[in-house]
Amino acid sequence: MRRLAAVSLVFVLTACGSAATPEANTATPEPSRARSTIISLTCGSGDLGIGHLPAGVERAGSFTRVKSLRERLKVKGVRWRKNDEELLVGLVCGVRGAERFASLVSRSSLRAYNGKPALRWRTRGGLSNFMWLERPGTAVYIGATPGLAREIEQVAEAVG
Repeated sequence: MRRLAAVSLVFVLTACGSAATPEANTATPEPSRARSTIISLTCGSGDLGIGHLPAGVERAGSFTRVKSLRERLKVKGVRWRKNDEELLVGLVCGVRGAERFASLVSRSSLRAYNGKPALRWRTRGGLSNFMWLERPGTAVYIGATPGLAREIEQVAEAVG
């Protein structure tokens, strides 16, 4: 009897429309969610994955330089765009100690992020920047234009 009831239910729902979204026309649209993508970057001492990207961003290439750095260090990064907004996530390789790290960017504020030294600064063009020393030799860098700046914390939390 159960099998017959299940088959009858399928036929009724199919005849009435889609069983998956019976009220699709009256439902309010669901807000766009951030997507989870793993991008792996390395400074030679193990990979670092980026697990969170804001909704609607599309990969737009890579970058090898952070202009704000006082020293010439190796940078490996990925760039994403959403309309005119931009998100940059990368690694700065070769930063060996906290003292050296703290002096990498002039006019930055030194903070702590998960018990690690971190820097925050803003460039003249409005780019919000955040960088922390993940481990000796590897600093994680995140930069975002004003429209994506509030996403920096979520991106940082998903780096691992």
